Amino acid sequence: MTEIYHNPRCTKSREALKLLQSRGLDVRVIKYLEEPPSEKQLRQIVKLLGIRPELLVRKGEKLFKELGLADQTLTDKQWIAILAEHPRLIERPIVVHDGKAAIGRPIEQVVEILDG
Repeated sequence: MTEIYHNPRCTKSREALKLLQSRGLDVRVIKYLEEPPSEKQLRQIVKLLGIRPELLVRKGEKLFKELGLADQTLTDKQWIAILAEHPRLIERPIVVHDGKAAIGRPIEQVVEILDG
């Protein structure tokens, strides 16, 4: 099963979902703003992505500035906790397919895990 952490209001997220559906994949759509991933799920996602949790943070979000996160040095564990508590800060879309994950910015990263 392929999963997409999806925000229907996001153009890139809709584009990634359309790509998955065009491939005829069985897709589990997770509207992460309504059904936020747990800290455990976030740890799995960053492991599959091969990145540190901070790189999953949308630093351009108004909430990022409101929380004063730009001025802090946080541990991976702290970033995970923040993302779990504030899912709006999670970069999107995230596609998980066959033990791999990609952030769909650009969409070619999703194509790579589908074709890889």
